[in-house]
Amino acid sequence: MSLIDFILNLAGLLLWLNWRAIRFDPLAKTTPATLTGTLRRAAPSRFKRWHLLAALAALLLLRALLYWQIGSAVNWTATLELGAIAISFRSDFFGRALLFSLCSFTVAMAVTFLWLLFLSLLKRPAVESDALQQLVRAQLGRVDNWPRSMKAALPLVAVAGAWWLLSWPFARWAIVPHPATAVQRLEQALVIGLGSYLAWKSLIVAVLLLHVVNSYVYFGNYAFWNYLNGLARRLLVPLRRAPLRVGRVDFAPVLAIVLVFLFANFAENGFKTAPRTDEQGKHQPPLIEIPGLVDLYRTVSR
Repeated sequence: MSLIDFILNLAGLLLWLNWRAIRFDPLAKTTPATLTGTLRRAAPSRFKRWHLLAALAALLLLRALLYWQIGSAVNWTATLELGAIAISFRSDFFGRALLFSLCSFTVAMAVTFLWLLFLSLLKRPAVESDALQQLVRAQLGRVDNWPRSMKAALPLVAVAGAWWLLSWPFARWAIVPHPATAVQRLEQALVIGLGSYLAWKSLIVAVLLLHVVNSYVYFGNYAFWNYLNGLARRLLVPLRRAPLRVGRVDFAPVLAIVLVFLFANFAENGFKTAPRTDEQGKHQPPLIEIPGLVDLYRTVSR
């Protein structure tokens, strides 16, 4: 069921991204003032932008019915992983199945936006005409032109604010424990907001892996690979001075992938040394204990 949910989220994202991008279709609104404006479609199009939103709404509703009918039969508990916490939804109630369908797609859409934001942070002004960068700009809108500091802070502010708002109905419906105070609710929201940056891990690893493959297998001089290799080189700037090249083999991308996984695991779960005991056999706290996001959320929820 989790795989089905992932595939349906991809289908929903394609509908959403096409709804966002269809307004930039050069043949949708053309004027005779340009060469493109002289072009006309061979047949009148009956397809409208709202059709995509209607299809997305139908997809979210129909898959909620699927989760309700099949999920309860196979004893499946729908779960959303949010970094610091994981929240569960009972699939034997249609209302909870519908809520999970909406929340699951919202998380997938948020991760996609975070990836696009990361690509925007790494863009170079010299390649503003790049087709792939224009695609990122079409989805982000005015956010793409914000200063880097504002774009870097946006995940924390947006995700923390969204969780602060959602925590009210979630606590009312007993999906998450009810915060004891307003300060505790805000602290929980900030921890969830910090966890949103971990969504960049998968994108960074994917870019570096594809860069490694393209370094040894030539796929042609295509815009996609040129754009991807440029991203990888900018990601590897901190390791540029390290002696990681042996002959024609560059170990910098491999080391960067390992460091990304280690940092993400450290940020989420923290770090602690092995437990200790004193001479009387009593348990002692670890010599080194650095809390991660999971520990922080547990601490602020007490």
